[in-house]
Amino acid sequence: MDTGSAMAMTPSTMAALGSPAPDFRLPDPDGHRIGRDDFADAPALLVMVICNHCPFVKHLRHGLASFGHDYLPRGLAIVAINANDVATHPDDSPAKMKEEVAEVGYPFPYLFDETQEVAKALGAACTPDFFLFDRDRRLVYRGQFDGSRPSNNDPVTGADLRAAADAVLAGRTPAAEQRPSIGCNIKWRAGNAPAYAS
Repeated sequence: MDTGSAMAMTPSTMAALGSPAPDFRLPDPDGHRIGRDDFADAPALLVMVICNHCPFVKHLRHGLASFGHDYLPRGLAIVAINANDVATHPDDSPAKMKEEVAEVGYPFPYLFDETQEVAKALGAACTPDFFLFDRDRRLVYRGQFDGSRPSNNDPVTGADLRAAADAVLAGRTPAAEQRPSIGCNIKWRAGNAPAYAS
């Protein structure tokens, strides 16, 4: 598999199904703070850990926007979170996040996890990493958007995440077989990496 010498691949930790959604309240690039409980009435909540610079996210970003446009009207609450250290990766700064939203057309909030505490509470390891919680805010899906990668010719469809979202919105449990997402490792601040990232 030709992934390019500079493209390290990190898989999802595949956090335990049934885990509760961590509480969070994070700012978007304009400073508006948005939290888990702002979506208390939604039948399900999707938290996506992404960033701006990662080639795996760049590969999917228009697919992520399309997913948002398809599922927000169906009641799915969606937020994206960027937890990368902007000291080492300035392309992931809030100012650049705002540019990314405008360029790609993300219809969901894109929040900055400066302390990286929310990413750690989720068990996030890579960008992109996806966490779908049911009405009770218990984890029912964690895994890949689909099988498309920058290194293959598979189309970006979001098939895996769409199937899980369709199930939870219909009151069903997503399939137990879930494949990990693959992406760039989260850029943890010096001394801040969780044990599972070592």
